[in-house]
Amino acid sequence: MMPADNHTFFAPVTYILTGIPGMEESYVWISIPFCLIYVVTLFGNSLLLFIILTEQSLHEPMYLFVSMLAAVDLLLSTTAVPKMLAVFWFGAGEISFAACLTQLFFIHVSFMAESAILLAMAFDRYVAICDPLRYTIILTKSAIGKVGLAVVTRSFCIIFPIIFLVKQLKFCRTNLLPHTYCEYMVIVQLACNDITVNVWYGVVVAILVIGLDSVLIAVSYGLILRAVFQLPSKDARLKALRTCSSHLCVILMFYTPVFLPIFAHLFRQIPGYSLILLTNLYVLIPPMLNPIIYGMTTKEILKRTINVFHRWCRRSSLLS
Repeated sequence: MMPADNHTFFAPVTYILTGIPGMEESYVWISIPFCLIYVVTLFGNSLLLFIILTEQSLHEPMYLFVSMLAAVDLLLSTTAVPKMLAVFWFGAGEISFAACLTQLFFIHVSFMAESAILLAMAFDRYVAICDPLRYTIILTKSAIGKVGLAVVTRSFCIIFPIIFLVKQLKFCRTNLLPHTYCEYMVIVQLACNDITVNVWYGVVVAILVIGLDSVLIAVSYGLILRAVFQLPSKDARLKALRTCSSHLCVILMFYTPVFLPIFAHLFRQIPGYSLILLTNLYVLIPPMLNPIIYGMTTKEILKRTINVFHRWCRRSSLLS
C-alpha cells in the first residue's frame, strides 16, 4: 500500500491486483479450473477460426459472424486470464498504471463488441427466417464487412472516454485493487475526488448499450418466433428453431453473467468475493462455451471439424 493521508493526492505508477480477497488459501484450487477453461478457450476459438477462414463453403454471413465472435473471445480471455493466473500462482499482482488502463480498455471493448456481434447475429437469423428470399441481397460480404467495422468503431467510441475519465481521477488512499483484473468501477472506487460523472457514464453505457442490445435481440427473436409458428408444417418449424438454438444458447451464456452481479448487489449479505467470482464469469464462461456450442450444434461446422481431426490423425500416422 502507498502511504498517504486523505489530503495528499498521488498519481499511481503501479497498481497491485490482490485477486479475490478472503479466498487467498484457495488460489491454487481456483486456478486449476481457470487454467483449464483458458486452454479450452484458446483451442476451441482458434480451431473455429481456422475452420471458418479456410473452408470456402463457410464464407456465409452466419459463419462470418461466428468467426468475429471467436476473435473477440480470444481477445477478451487473453487480455484477462493470464494475469489472473499470475496472481493466483505467483502472487504477481503488480501492474503498471498504463498496462492496467490497456487491460481495462481491451476487456471492455471486447465485451461491447461481443454484445454488438450477438445483435448482428440476431438480425442475421431474423432475415434468414422472416425474409429468406432477400437474405443474400441484404447480407452481402460488403454489408458484413461494414457491420464488422461498425462493431469495432462503436466499441472504441464507447470505451475510449472511460480511459480519459480514469486518467482525470486523483488517488489518495491505496493502489491495491481487490480484483483479478483491472475493472472500471473497482478503479473508480479508489479515487478521492468526485466520481459522479464516472459512475453515471458507466450506468448510461450499461443501460443504453448493453440494455438496448439485449432488448433488440429479444424483439428480433419475438418476431422470429411469430414467423416460425406461422409456418405450415411441423418439420419446417423445427428446422427453423434448430437454426436459432445455438445462437440462443450463446446469448444466454453471455448476458446471464452480466446481469448476475447486478442482482447480487441487491442482496447486502452476499460476500465481496462472490461478486468478484461472478464478474470473472464474463471473461471465462462465454469464450469457452461459444465454440463448443457452435461446434456441437451446427452441422456444417461439426462436419468440417471432424474432417480436420481426421486429416491430422492421418498425417500423424504417416509421420510415425
